[in-house]
Amino acid sequence: MNQLPLAKRVQIVNMLVEGSSLRSTSRVCDVSINTVTKLLVEVGRACEKFHDETVRKVQARNVQCDEIWSFVYAKQKNVTEEMEGAGDVWTWTALDSDTKLMISWFVGSRDAHAAYDFLTDVRERVTTRMQLTSDGHSAYVSAVDAVFGQYIDFAQLVKLYGAAEGKGNEKRYSPAECTGTKIVKRTGQPDETLISTSHVERQNLTMRMSMRRFTRLTNAFSKKIENHCHAIALHFVHYNFCRIHKTLRVTPAMEAGLTQDIMSISDVVKLVDRYKAA
Repeated sequence: MNQLPLAKRVQIVNMLVEGSSLRSTSRVCDVSINTVTKLLVEVGRACEKFHDETVRKVQARNVQCDEIWSFVYAKQKNVTEEMEGAGDVWTWTALDSDTKLMISWFVGSRDAHAAYDFLTDVRERVTTRMQLTSDGHSAYVSAVDAVFGQYIDFAQLVKLYGAAEGKGNEKRYSPAECTGTKIVKRTGQPDETLISTSHVERQNLTMRMSMRRFTRLTNAFSKKIENHCHAIALHFVHYNFCRIHKTLRVTPAMEAGLTQDIMSISDVVKLVDRYKAA
């Protein structure tokens, strides 16, 4: 079977992690869009396995959780019975506030079952007692209690919103104005100075800037849930292991003690051959 040269595959993946769409990548790299999609699937699968094997025994003291909205094929209000797998999709994220390591993510709905599955994976990866901060989403309360019990310090930062400013379309596309916050301590003795979701919310911006399919009000949305998951896996492996954090001056994985060196895009592409051989 014909295979693209390593340099060409590196070029394609490099464009994808920098926020280019599949079609723009195919035009710049002079390959078909099917080739780009196939490589995304292969690299995404390899990145999922690599993250699952490598991000283990994490020593995290302060973890922040959040959910970011997107959709597959069509927004939920436009989904018909024939559109299987279409609709709103939420990506749950757990970020180590100190090392900026993305410990875990989960793609699914925004209900209690998804919260339980997501937090179960977080617990399997973290070996230390941690302080967990989430937004005011009620699904966290029962899920944290079921997964962690009393072995956690858990608090929620509830944001209070008012009406968006402006008129007409200006008001329609503007987020609601945050008028204040309220701290709710749920379990253990969380440190109030650490109760924050600022870092994980900043990560939401990184996701929207680095993955074209997360850009709002465009036609760059995901058409298949599988490709959506592959793109997210590629993004987080690149973020954790390849991208130097400006504040830390090393990668999050290096700061967390999971690796000693910076991974290159070439190393990420070679994961495909590594897992195929295995």
